[in-house]
Amino acid sequence: MILSIESSCDDSAIAITDIKTKKLIFHKKISQIEHSVYGGVVPELASRLHAKALPLIFEDTKEYFNQLKAVAVTNEPGLSVTLMEGVMMAKAIALALDIPLISINHLKGHIYSLFIEKEEIFPQLVLLVSGGHTQVIEANSYSEMNLLANTLDDSFGESFDKVSKMLGLGYPGGSIIENLAKDGDENRFSFPIPLSQSPKLAFSFSGLKNAVRLEIESLKELSLQDKRDISASFQKSASTHILQKVKKVFKNREVENFAIVGGASANLYLREKIKNLCNQFNIKLYLSELKFCSDNSAMIGRLALEKYKRGEIINDLNLEINPRFKSF
Repeated sequence: MILSIESSCDDSAIAITDIKTKKLIFHKKISQIEHSVYGGVVPELASRLHAKALPLIFEDTKEYFNQLKAVAVTNEPGLSVTLMEGVMMAKAIALALDIPLISINHLKGHIYSLFIEKEEIFPQLVLLVSGGHTQVIEANSYSEMNLLANTLDDSFGESFDKVSKMLGLGYPGGSIIENLAKDGDENRFSFPIPLSQSPKLAFSFSGLKNAVRLEIESLKELSLQDKRDISASFQKSASTHILQKVKKVFKNREVENFAIVGGASANLYLREKIKNLCNQFNIKLYLSELKFCSDNSAMIGRLALEKYKRGEIINDLNLEINPRFKSF
């Protein structure tokens, strides 16, 4: 079995995955609700909370110690102070149990959330939408993944968090805005569709976010229905932006399989719009289970199985963190 650790942001998670069967034996996560009062993740607080939560979860894995063949840990990308908490724990476990380390790219882990307890399916064109990233990835195989499009500023998920904060609501903003939008009029406000006239294959949400801010300021005092309508109109514009760029890819490439991954892929409005687009182009859509969309250690463990199978292990403790995304 492989024990996997995730601590790239504000979720502390540990999983254990069976190497032969790919079965998820153990999975537990503690999400840090303490950041909600700040409207976003406070790195130093997140680090302290990981230092408290990870050992508590680890305590529940003792019965599997003698069956562990490796320990996998997210070491890139993410918040440096939170990545370090997971890496330090992984090194301690590897040293104590005399087992190798496996380094995991968090974003590649999200792609492997599609394959938890399943076989890989490649090639895939993947839309990764999260609080930190908005990307289109050409995933031809485990070892061949190419970045086709990236965001120029904010991410899709981050823009939901910021709009939620502008409306005086909580964090994380994704589910809050989505739930408000269900009872809102998405056509009340004509927010701009970012880069709609640009041929560039890229994403941008800063202009849309600013348009929402100006509308909020113009209304001065917001009723609950105002907040619902703003949420719905914003969600429509943000999702339409995603759809326009994905459609551009579909028109210019042969795509058989398409997938959405990442925390913001749990947005049911976006899922439905993407499903309809895939149907138009006769493309098969793959989705992670909702419980595996946000950061989790099950996806880290699933990717670790592939690395272990290929002998991509670290037999010493020389594992560093890489906070910024570089490549897959």
